[in-house]
Amino acid sequence: MENQGTKVQVRYIVNDVDAAIDFYTGKLGFKLEMHPAPAFAMLSRGNLRLVLSSPNPAAGGGQDMPDGTRQTPGGWNRFAVEVKDIATVVESLRGMRAHFRNDIVTGVGGKQIIVEDPSGNPVELFEPILPEAGV
Repeated sequence: MENQGTKVQVRYIVNDVDAAIDFYTGKLGFKLEMHPAPAFAMLSRGNLRLVLSSPNPAAGGGQDMPDGTRQTPGGWNRFAVEVKDIATVVESLRGMRAHFRNDIVTGVGGKQIIVEDPSGNPVELFEPILPEAGV
């Protein structure tokens, strides 16, 4: 497969698609691509396509598993959004009452913090401190 501006797609299970749309578009700069049904939306930010699905036993990406396990939001797997000044972004998000799982930490490649969307799904905010760590 050739890389010709390939988009990466991530699906998040959310409790409330409309609340998730507001969070991602209003707080993290995503663009709403489509919202054809209450239980589904597709957003984008650069080469990331974020698919939002609410648990839906009847159809789609939010369907129950064959053994009956219901999909739920949360967990620790996450995608990262690169930011230029993490302290300023965090201060702004705190002002908008965003919930964080931790405080800003510094690793070998950059500074990071985990913010939760309205359903508790983690999103890592990342400020590179090494040029090769940036996107």
